[in-house]
Amino acid sequence: MPTPHEAEKQITGPEEADRPPSMSSHDAASPAAPSRNPCCLCWCCCCSCSWNQERRRAWQASRESKLQPLPSCEVCATPSPEDVQSWAQSFDKLMHSPAGRSVFRAFLRTEYSEENMLFWLACEELKAEANQHVVDEKARLIYEDYVSILSPKEVSLDSRVREGINKKMQEPSAHTFDDAQLQIYTLMHRDSYPRFLSSPTYRALLLQGPSQSSSEA
Repeated sequence: MPTPHEAEKQITGPEEADRPPSMSSHDAASPAAPSRNPCCLCWCCCCSCSWNQERRRAWQASRESKLQPLPSCEVCATPSPEDVQSWAQSFDKLMHSPAGRSVFRAFLRTEYSEENMLFWLACEELKAEANQHVVDEKARLIYEDYVSILSPKEVSLDSRVREGINKKMQEPSAHTFDDAQLQIYTLMHRDSYPRFLSSPTYRALLLQGPSQSSSEA
C-alpha cells in the first residue's frame, strides 16, 4: 500500500506530464528579443534594415525637391570653335568654360559618373556663400547627396578625406569640402578628361568648327 506521499506523486505525476515544459527566466525573455532590432535604434549607415531604407527614401525625395539645375547659361551655351579647341589644351580651361562644363557633364553622364561634376559644382556654390545659416544647410545637403554611403550619388573619396569631412561637419564652413573637391577634380582630370578628348562627342564638336567657319565665309 503506497504511503500518502507516494499517492500524491502518483496523482500529480500524469497532470504534470501533460503540461508544456516550464520556462526558465532566461527562456521567458527570449520571445521578446526578436522584436528589438538594435540596428534600428542607431544612426549608423552600415545596415540595410527597413528603418534605414525608409530614411534613404526620405532623403532622396528631399534632394529631388531641393537640388537646383545648372544655370541656363551652362545648359544652353553654344561653344565657339576657339573654345572647343582650347578645351584640349588643359583641363582647367575646360572647367573654367560654362559651355565646356556642360558638354563635359553630358559626357560624364554617359559614363555614369555625372555625380563628380555635380559635387564639384555644389562645392563651388558653397564657397561663394557668405550666410552661415545657408552654409550649414548647403553643407548638410552636399554631405547627404555626395558623401553619405546611403546616397546613390556618392562620390569616391579616400578614408582620410572622408574622416576630415566628418570632423568639419560638426561646424560646417564654406570650405568644409575643399579637400574632397580637389580629390574629385583630380579624379576627373586623370580619369575622365583623357577619354573625353578622344570621345565621339568632342570630335564632333571639333568638326563642327571648320564647317561653320566655311559656311559663314
